[in-house]
Amino acid sequence: MPLIRSTYGKGRVRIMRVKRDTERHEARELNVTVLLTGAFDASYTSDDNSSVIATDSIKNIVNIVARDNVGAETEPFAAALATYFLDRYAHVTQVDVTATETKWVRIAVDGVPHEHSFVLDSNGNPFVKLAATREGVSMTSGIKGFTFMKTTNSGWENYWFDEATTLKPTADRMCATAMDASWRWAKAPASYPEANAAVLATVLKVFATTYSPSVQNTMYLMGEAVLAAVPEIAEISMACPNKHYLPIDLSPFGRSSDGQVFTPTDEPHGQIECTVGRG
Repeated sequence: MPLIRSTYGKGRVRIMRVKRDTERHEARELNVTVLLTGAFDASYTSDDNSSVIATDSIKNIVNIVARDNVGAETEPFAAALATYFLDRYAHVTQVDVTATETKWVRIAVDGVPHEHSFVLDSNGNPFVKLAATREGVSMTSGIKGFTFMKTTNSGWENYWFDEATTLKPTADRMCATAMDASWRWAKAPASYPEANAAVLATVLKVFATTYSPSVQNTMYLMGEAVLAAVPEIAEISMACPNKHYLPIDLSPFGRSSDGQVFTPTDEPHGQIECTVGRG
């Protein structure tokens, strides 16, 4: 039986980099997966391991590259990691790197961000996915679980009605999501952190200031605005589960909800996805 395809590597390599060459330290924590593709078939189809770079060695290389690139943002760090393998191992044809960030933000002391003390920022986990060969690199940045909501300025009306429809239309509802999004770079921006921050700021501005007739329409408008704001992005993909807040029936207790008391639920949820690109 033929071996159709294969890849292998090391997952969940956790690394904290602290750039401390000045009094203002920079802390960057990542969870890294490295997968290698190349001339490794013999290790699957026979007992020949001679070409296999041990996964423990791959973990060590992540640590080495981290030490050599302490101050690098996630995207350049992922690129440096892939380059290390391609430069040193001729039989490696492709390196796939996924690096997910644990975000730390500075503690404010009397309104001033502290130089070396941080608190965990739990809203969303940024990530980078990079696929590198000797012919080229494909780079994608993104975020998982970026959660936001608004208490009004959202509705759901004029949808398909048939015998299975029980949901009542409304022009005024809460709207919330925990967005997974990724954006593919056409070229490198002047600053990845600034460009990535602009993506999220643009998404939130559209969400907060635009009436939402549907999550679908809001996602499309957010994608359009991101592409206008960050010209280095080729396309953006978003998945937005519709986290529901259901009005509670308080009539048995002689009270009305009046759009003020809800039951939060995210199971089951509407799953809405789209990709917006340049024409």
